[in-house]
Amino acid sequence: MKNPIIKKYLFYIMLFCILPGFFAVFSAVAVLSSEQGVASRVKKSTIKINNTKQVEASIPRLKNSIKVMVEYQGGTFFTEARKSEIKRFKCSSCHNGQKVTIQNAVDISHADIRIVHGDKDNLLTCNTCHNPDDRDFLISSKADKIDMDHAYDMCGQCHFRQKKDWIGGAHGKRVTYWAGERVVKNCTSCHDPHSPKFEKKWPETYSVPLK
Repeated sequence: MKNPIIKKYLFYIMLFCILPGFFAVFSAVAVLSSEQGVASRVKKSTIKINNTKQVEASIPRLKNSIKVMVEYQGGTFFTEARKSEIKRFKCSSCHNGQKVTIQNAVDISHADIRIVHGDKDNLLTCNTCHNPDDRDFLISSKADKIDMDHAYDMCGQCHFRQKKDWIGGAHGKRVTYWAGERVVKNCTSCHDPHSPKFEKKWPETYSVPLK
């Protein structure tokens, strides 16, 4: 061991082999001790989790929405209310059984309505969907009253496949949430009930990038 060269190599061996091993062992001990510290703090905790207060809704449910009155395997869901969007509701304010004395009253009040709904040779009429005895309601094929907020029940009589997809979430635009108290567009939110088919159009063009 009197050879200075051997002593020099032993020094480097200790420096590059033994010291890294020492630091690795020290780090492992430090990690284990910290984990034990965390575990002990968790075990000592006496605060119980309140599941009802774990998640707060970041987006409140729309006030102008109603609960959909159909069974759904994922629970209840909601749709947009429609009566508040009808400009001349309540209909009974005019359709009240009294004699109309204003000339061309129909053209004045409903000139914007163009019925393009149904087969070409058998278009629907007003009383196909609107209750002739109580104009504030729709009417089903079985003469049951349908609230205008629940127009999906009216549409679903013929468009039953679309209604099934709408209930399941595959048809219709989502307003809030994807599960739970989800809110979806009502049928008449997107489709004009008097002319529900979307008109064909050319694809939108895009702006040429500036050079």
